[in-house]
Amino acid sequence: MGDNIKLAVLAGEDQLFPDHNGFDFKSIKKAMKHNKKSKSLRGASTISQQVAKNVFLWQDRTYFRKGLEVYFTFMIEQIWGKKRILQMYLNVAQTGEGIFGVEAASEHYFKKPAKKLTRKEAAILASCLPNPILFTIRPMSARVAARYPWILRQMNNLQADQDVQELLK
Repeated sequence: MGDNIKLAVLAGEDQLFPDHNGFDFKSIKKAMKHNKKSKSLRGASTISQQVAKNVFLWQDRTYFRKGLEVYFTFMIEQIWGKKRILQMYLNVAQTGEGIFGVEAASEHYFKKPAKKLTRKEAAILASCLPNPILFTIRPMSARVAARYPWILRQMNNLQADQDVQELLK
């Protein structure tokens, strides 16, 4: 898998991924505060939590499932490590209607393997996450159109980070 898509996903989904233990408590607090006041729900799941859910669990929003997600997140952080977790995320994340994984998405949308995605293409692909059914690449939804330039800027900001560089190797 190419560096551009890895960097784009980190920039768009979980910029603290190299540094946290599977949970971003600051984001969780912000989401809880927002969700008490608003009818729209805001999530705070890290890449690790999304992998735990997508690989081992089901999609509902019950406290029981969330509790299991905490357990599996802790376990994969301990056993797999960051590179494997990121690889699993890139392989299983839904990236369109019936499309799973960035390799399949890259072939579908850009007619090339993920390792050959340009920075812009990778940012566009990462912009549909975490809801590619609502945030479509083709036709390009307003959210994807607005979000991918932001992800490109974040990629530039993150690229020099030593911990991020380790994940890109």
